[in-house]
Amino acid sequence: MLSIIGCGNPNRQDDGVGVYVAQTLISLLNQKPNMNVQVFDAGTSGMDIMFQARGSDALIIIDANQSNSEAGTIFQVPGMELENIPEPSYNLHDFRWDNALYAGRRIYQDDFPKNINVFLIEAEGLDLGIGLSNKVQKSADRVIEIILEHIKKYVSGK
Repeated sequence: MLSIIGCGNPNRQDDGVGVYVAQTLISLLNQKPNMNVQVFDAGTSGMDIMFQARGSDALIIIDANQSNSEAGTIFQVPGMELENIPEPSYNLHDFRWDNALYAGRRIYQDDFPKNINVFLIEAEGLDLGIGLSNKVQKSADRVIEIILEHIKKYVSGK
């Protein structure tokens, strides 16, 4: 099973890019469903990522990034490089997807995907507001194309 999970807050401009990608893929895949591919909109819940990824062979995560790079820059990073040990906290909102990768691997062991790709799209704005900036929108559409190619390869076994 290939799981694709979009993250972010669509009420904070470009932070909603992962949600946009996930919702677009859900719409496209509903037209031609495949039992070996599932797409989720996790919003800001890192814990949901850990649960949804369990049992998958491969995982793709999409989220916004803020690194002072040019807005719209796409980073594709292996998940193993982004796993973060969760800081002790009493607030589940502080448990992010990078924490979920670390915890999920330790909790679920062989039942957690080893093949993890993360797409990070550099945000232009993260203030309150709805809608993606033009640069981030174009990059999100490009990431959708890339993920659709991943799906084709995964489904065909290549």
